[in-house]
Amino acid sequence: MDITVVAGAVLVLVVVVLGWLTVRRLRALRSGGVHAAFRTRLDPSGKGWHLGVGRYRGDEFVWFRVASLRPGPDRVIHRSGLEIAERREPSGTELYVMPPGSLVLRVSDTGGSTGAPEIELAMSPDALTGFLSWLESAPPGRLPWAS
Repeated sequence: MDITVVAGAVLVLVVVVLGWLTVRRLRALRSGGVHAAFRTRLDPSGKGWHLGVGRYRGDEFVWFRVASLRPGPDRVIHRSGLEIAERREPSGTELYVMPPGSLVLRVSDTGGSTGAPEIELAMSPDALTGFLSWLESAPPGRLPWAS
């Protein structure tokens, strides 16, 4: 087989994958999404962050990783069982891997919807205000700490 045919096929495949990622991100943003970085492995060195787009869907916050071929959300966070543990500024190497001007929110998940006891989300101040409003707007009796 000729090397130019193989190289051409690889190039076409790369273009298709990049096109799919671009379309996926634009669709998530156009349907009310916000830029958000997410991590489940709380490493003090600042590693483990993944960029993505989050969207609110009723009692769920669905998060789509930017560099993922999965057609559906990569994480689904249910509002029940979430409790805010800490809010902080990003530090060190974290500044390079999250949206500009982000704030980091550490959330405890007592309901087990995220697959980790604690997660961290990094969002712009405006997106974080929206997330906190969504979290606190559950119907009465749904959130034990808000009753």
